[in-house]
Amino acid sequence: MNVTAPSPTPASSYAPLQNDTFIRACLRQATEHTPVWLMRQAGRYLPEYRATRARAGSFMGLATNTDYATEVTLQPLERYPLDAAILFSDILTVPDAMGLGLSFALGEGPRFAHPVRDEAAVAQLAVPDMDRLRYVFDAVTSIRRALNGRVPLIGFSGSPWTLACYMVEGAGSDDYRLVKTMLYSRPDLMHRMLQINADAVAAYLNAQIEAGAQAVMIFDSWGGVLADGAFQQFSLAYTTQVLAQLKRSQDGITIPRIVFTKGGGLWLQAMAELDCEVLGLDWSVNLAQARALVGHSKALQGNIDPNVLFAQPAQIASEVGRVLDSFGTPHMGAGRGATHIFNLGHGISQHTPPEHVAALVQAVHSHSRSQRGA
Repeated sequence: MNVTAPSPTPASSYAPLQNDTFIRACLRQATEHTPVWLMRQAGRYLPEYRATRARAGSFMGLATNTDYATEVTLQPLERYPLDAAILFSDILTVPDAMGLGLSFALGEGPRFAHPVRDEAAVAQLAVPDMDRLRYVFDAVTSIRRALNGRVPLIGFSGSPWTLACYMVEGAGSDDYRLVKTMLYSRPDLMHRMLQINADAVAAYLNAQIEAGAQAVMIFDSWGGVLADGAFQQFSLAYTTQVLAQLKRSQDGITIPRIVFTKGGGLWLQAMAELDCEVLGLDWSVNLAQARALVGHSKALQGNIDPNVLFAQPAQIASEVGRVLDSFGTPHMGAGRGATHIFNLGHGISQHTPPEHVAALVQAVHSHSRSQRGA
C-alpha cells in the first residue's frame, strides 16, 4: 500500500509570519498578550459559513473543495483578531479514506456506512493511501497561501481512540456500548485497530505539516469516556505512538504539537509525560493546579466553558478575566517558562451569537496585556 504523501511545499514559498504569538506561546516563550483561537472557530455560528455550506451542498462538499475550505477557514479571521487559524476539515477523514463511507446529514452528526464491528472488518483495515486525502493537503497549502503570513495555520486529526469510537459505533454515541464491548471482550481486535489508526494519524499529520501546517493538534475527544487504566492502555499509549512518529520541524522551523483530551483532567500527571509542546484542557480543570502540575514542561491551552458565550459581553469579559487570573501571570522575559493559549474547553456551539465571540477575543487580549503591565 502506497502511503506516500504529496511532495512538501517549501517554507520559502510562503509569506513570513507576521503574528507569531501563538507559536511562541506553544514553545513556552514570552508573548505580549495571551494568544487566543477557538475550537470550531469556522462553523455554523457564523452566517457566512452557513451561506458557503449552502453553496457547497453538503458538509463533505465543503470539506473536499479547496476553495470552499479555504474560504471558511478564513471567515472568522475576517471578523475577529484571532491569533491562529485552524484547517477546516473533520476528524473523521482518515477512516473515510479507509473506505468506511463517511457522510453528514444536515443537522446531524457524522455517520459511517460500513462500521467496524467484527474480526473480518478489523482485518480489512489498513493505513490508507495518503493520496486519497490529497484534498486535505491541497486545502492546507491553499489556506497557508491565503493567510499570507497573517497568523499560523493549525492542522489536526482525531486521536486513534476517538477514531475507533466512531469506526465501531458507526456514529456518535451516548454510551459507547459497541466500542467498549469490543474493548473488553476482544482487546486484541481493539489494539489491532488502534495500531493502524496510530500509524495512519501520524502519516496524515506529517503530510499536513509538509503541505504547510505550522502546528498540529490531536483531538482525543472521547478519551474521557474510558475508565482509569483503560485510558492509559487504549488512548494514551496510542497518542504516544502518534507523537513519536511526528515531524518535529519543517524546513528548520519547529512544529508545535498539541494534545487535547476532553475529560482528561484526571490523568494530567500522566499526560505531562507526553512528547508534545502543548496540553489542551477542558473547562473542568483548574488552570492554577494544572500549571503547578505540568506548566514547567508544557504550555497549557484552554479552557473557558463554551456556554459562557451565551452570557452578555460584560459577563463574558468577567469570566475571561477569571480564567486568565486562574492561570496567573505567564512567563515574561528570556528563555522558556509557563505559558497559556486561551481557548474554549470544547468546540463553540452553533447557537453562539457572533458578537459575543468578539467580546471574548477583545477581553482576552486586553486583560492579558494588563496582566503583563501593558
